Amino acid sequence: MVTLIIGGSGSGKSEYAEDKVLELYHLEKEKMENGKLIYLATMQSFDEESKLKIKRHQQMRSGKGFTTKECFFDLQDITFSSQDTILLECLSNLVANEMFRESRTQASVKASILRGLEKVIDDSKHLVIVTNNIFDDGYQYDEITKEYQKLLAEINQWIAKRAQLVVEIVCGMEQVIKGKELYEKFIQ
Repeated sequence: MVTLIIGGSGSGKSEYAEDKVLELYHLEKEKMENGKLIYLATMQSFDEESKLKIKRHQQMRSGKGFTTKECFFDLQDITFSSQDTILLECLSNLVANEMFRESRTQASVKASILRGLEKVIDDSKHLVIVTNNIFDDGYQYDEITKEYQKLLAEINQWIAKRAQLVVEIVCGMEQVIKGKELYEKFIQ
């Protein structure tokens, strides 16, 4: 099952996604022989603010049974078991990492990320993806930021079409965009 969680900065999407991935994992733990609970961390530490954010996320998931795998680039190179439940935190960072790595075209970045996402979807039991809503502030950005927004929007749309469940988090509250029946049956 693929779940997409989208929300603005500070919306509560990370905590929500973590709770939901734990629910999915524990719901089916008995049926999975060797499945692991994996946290795919995509944020690179460049400054004090990012270090603090990483530390806060590590504290949030401490003691919950996650195996952390760092994945700043090349998602397609990470291997999983078909029984693994994965939380990818966060797609927005992965897109930025890939886009600003070397001089790569937007098309090659998109193709690489979609190839990686396909592999993770095919190789795992459950995949919960966190992404940022960076499209509603009305601010006019520079060209490179607009390219990033466009690329992230295209990848978010691709995932939303593939996902069985899409949830937007606004002010810590969930809004089911897609898969309401599934949400009510399995996740709530």
